[in-house]
Amino acid sequence: MSSILHILKKEVITVFRNKRTLIFMLAFPLVLMLVLGSALSNAFDKTVSVGEIHVLYKNDLNKDAAPYFHTFQQYAEKSDIHFEKAGKNTDGLKEVKLGNADGYAVLNGHGIRLYTNGRNSIKGSILEGVFSAFADQYNLAAEVMKTAPEKSGAAFEKIKHNYIQTESLLPNKEPGAMDYYAIVITTMICLYASLGSSAFMQVERTRKTADRLIAAPVRKSSIFIGKLFADVLVYTACIALIIIVSKVVYKANWGNHLPLVFLVLLTEIILSVSIGIGVSIFSKSAATRAILNLFIQLSAFFGGAYFKIENPGKLQAVMDLSPLTWINQAITKIIYNNDLSAATPVAAANLGIALLILFISVTALQKSPTV
Repeated sequence: MSSILHILKKEVITVFRNKRTLIFMLAFPLVLMLVLGSALSNAFDKTVSVGEIHVLYKNDLNKDAAPYFHTFQQYAEKSDIHFEKAGKNTDGLKEVKLGNADGYAVLNGHGIRLYTNGRNSIKGSILEGVFSAFADQYNLAAEVMKTAPEKSGAAFEKIKHNYIQTESLLPNKEPGAMDYYAIVITTMICLYASLGSSAFMQVERTRKTADRLIAAPVRKSSIFIGKLFADVLVYTACIALIIIVSKVVYKANWGNHLPLVFLVLLTEIILSVSIGIGVSIFSKSAATRAILNLFIQLSAFFGGAYFKIENPGKLQAVMDLSPLTWINQAITKIIYNNDLSAATPVAAANLGIALLILFISVTALQKSPTV
């Protein structure tokens, strides 16, 4: 145990002395989050700006109904619906066709006729809904007037707010730009742990200390475990700092189940470190880092790390091969849907693959006379 702790301590100190590693693992993801989260914020904005709505109207209502329409105008104008009375020589239909008005309403004792410009269906739909609400309220007031005239005004008392109100059944259930990139950049950086751990024995070979390490009275398994836990510890600390900074400084939403989210990220780190160690043991080629870099970039691209892929179509099969796809989906479900069960299959898959790689790596290391 002491030899494992000694190796672990030595590896941790070596990594933290490497300023390039710390800059890459901490500064790079935080800067990338800030740049992408700020530059692409409009792509995640679900708000539709309608602007002001202009309505021409012709009012032929009797003196009993006129006050109700006046009240309706007051509250509708709070929602940026502006009314203009049509002059005697004004052709309301023509004004609507020319786009000078969004709607033309004719009010008389027989009801309301509303004409809208079909070229702007959003504003037309809003006007239809607003005037329909007024007609319903007026009909209620008319019925009340027949039985209790003194209470007719109460029919409009309940509507003292905007005529246009929206409410989402699942409010705030979609990540904003910064929320999205906080997740996908963090999971991408977890995958970069494979690059650091790929130097598992490469560093010893480069420094010509591999043979001395094997000749020392230290079991190969102790060397393996010490280096493994050191890498997991270092990258876990880096990811924890990234999450804290993105949450506190960037106000990214990590949900109410952060320990579970962190557990999923921890299993990804273990998977990444295992991949790097496995490659390090089985390959002595200089192209090892290039292969890992290619794997990471393809996983990041198809996993949505650089931009959100909407309606992937035929790309879906390729996206499902990226570990970042299922990890990002699981974390998103945990944060925005409170789906805690989403963590189980992803964490199990990460650990299962990692254990398989580590088992094969340990077996190969034990049989090898050198490192």
